[in-house]
Amino acid sequence: MRDAPHLHAPLPSGVATDSADTLARRFAVLADPSRLRIVYALLEGGAMCVSDVAAAVNLGESATSHQLAKLRASGAVASERRGREIWYRIADAHVRLLLDVAAEHYLAEPRAGDVP
Repeated sequence: MRDAPHLHAPLPSGVATDSADTLARRFAVLADPSRLRIVYALLEGGAMCVSDVAAAVNLGESATSHQLAKLRASGAVASERRGREIWYRIADAHVRLLLDVAAEHYLAEPRAGDVP
């Protein structure tokens, strides 16, 4: 039986190796459970300061700040200074789309070999 063409298709034409590396790094930043919970909190709550994000995801403020810095460096999250606080928000609506598609595909129907 042949594999479905979308499973092993080459990168679209024009996607150079460095572009593939960049794309892989952007996906990797979302592969961490703490960062993923932070992203979902920001998607649901809108712009939030570090203490609000930390409370929403049940992490310490230092750990939350560290993860937000990684998300900001990847471009998934944007920040804005408001007085003495820095507020974070999702930088791009496509983040929700990516997570919705991934959740629908991977969480809706468990597959053989999936880790529970």
